[in-house]
Amino acid sequence: MSLIVTGTIGIDTVHTPDGTERKDVLGGSCTYFAAAASFYTGVRMVAAVGDDLPDEHRKTLAAFPRIDTAGLETRAGSKTFRWGGKYMDDMDHRETLFTELGVLEEAPPPVPEAFKDSEYVFLANSHPAVQMGMLEALPSRKLVVADTMDLWINIAKDELIALLAKVDGLVLNFDEAELFTGIKNTVAAGRKLLEYGPRFVVVKKGEHGAILIHQDGIAALPAYPTERVVDPTGAGDSFAGGMMGHIAREGETGHQADPGAFRTIRQALAHGTVIASFNIESFSLDRLKKLQTNEIDDRYEEYVRMVRVD
Repeated sequence: MSLIVTGTIGIDTVHTPDGTERKDVLGGSCTYFAAAASFYTGVRMVAAVGDDLPDEHRKTLAAFPRIDTAGLETRAGSKTFRWGGKYMDDMDHRETLFTELGVLEEAPPPVPEAFKDSEYVFLANSHPAVQMGMLEALPSRKLVVADTMDLWINIAKDELIALLAKVDGLVLNFDEAELFTGIKNTVAAGRKLLEYGPRFVVVKKGEHGAILIHQDGIAALPAYPTERVVDPTGAGDSFAGGMMGHIAREGETGHQADPGAFRTIRQALAHGTVIASFNIESFSLDRLKKLQTNEIDDRYEEYVRMVRVD
């Protein structure tokens, strides 16, 4: 097992345009990423929660046997990160109703000694200084990809710039790419971000798919045309989980010598797109808990046929 992720485990409250409210469901960037990646390979989780995390949420994590939770720290007397959001009618935009940082205001969890040989690293959304600390604890890394958000671009841009010099890839959405660079055109913004050090940038565009801006080329992949979107929460993190899971699996099986190669990343985006398309079909991890490997294979083959141009 050589894939590791750090990020948040949270308790979410989600409101959807049809009036549905789901309170206190399992969420967090680390949660969605690990669940999605576990369909491809084993994944090591480094995160912290308070002692208020419900037992049912721990059982949900345990339902994914390829997630190693040895790096999940439970802190007595602390509170788990909580987030509440309301989605707009287009399901592509949302309003944050509340954020309770809880353990995120405390020192980040340490990387367990047994995890320090991890080769494939995903730094899920958190303060760039925390991401840098995680990175420095992993000397055997072969490929490092980071996620970020508008908050860090606004309040910790210098730390984020320092991080970009150390990573191979960056994942962010199109609004964040524009905010960081001041450039509205997605491809031009991606090229500007490459100047800070990453070998590739993946710009997520929601229902319009994703664009890969790589030192060796550009690729645009559409979203899978899901007929019913229930809850988009965690779509970007599950997308990243499928992407990194595929890359790690290819590396572990010896199918690719360069995990950051253009062709490898492009294929990985297709796997991420497929996994994310399942995630949005239900709240929290409800759909992924029931997902079978043959369903992933069938939808991936369908997706490849859909995007192929003969």
